[in-house]
Formats: sequence, structure tokens, C-alpha cells
Amino acid sequence: MITPDVVAARYIDNYRLELVFEDCKRGIVDFCKYLEKVGVFEKLKNPDYFKNFSVSTELGVVTWNGEVDIAPEVLYSGATGVALPEWVEL
Repeated sequence: MITPDVVAARYIDNYRLELVFEDCKRGIVDFCKYLEKVGVFEKLKNPDYFKNFSVSTELGVVTWNGEVDIAPEVLYSGATGVALPEWVEL
């Protein structure tokens, strides 16, 4: 199955975004778990940085300054509850 792209995103509160996908499904993803990660994900700890996201129409994901993004499969699973493909490692 090909994962639908993110087509819209809206800030809800704290570290939560509502995502809309090209198949018209939507849901809220809590990004708090990414705050524990190191490397580029550390930037997400800054609330102002987190709120400054955009949707990459080229990649079909939410991105922060083109530096940080989350795989579309992970976003779709988090927003809709659909199981991740077996090949995805978190």
C-alpha cells in the first residue's frame, strides 16, 4: 500500500498537530515522543520552532525548515491508527 501524502496540517496545542491526508482521512498526532530523540529532532523541543512547520508538497510530509521531517508512514499511522508497514523501524 502506498501511504497517502499529508496535504494540510494545523497546530492544535503543545506538540500536537492535526494532519489531513490526500485520502481525506485526518487525525491528531502528538509529537512529544520525538522530543526525547537526539540530533535534528532536538530542535523540536523549542515550542516556537515546533510551531513553525509547513507541509512539503514534494515529500508529502510535515517539515520544519526543510531540516526535520517524519516519514509519511509514521504520520499516517499516528493520525489514523493504521498499522505501520513491517519494514518501518522506529
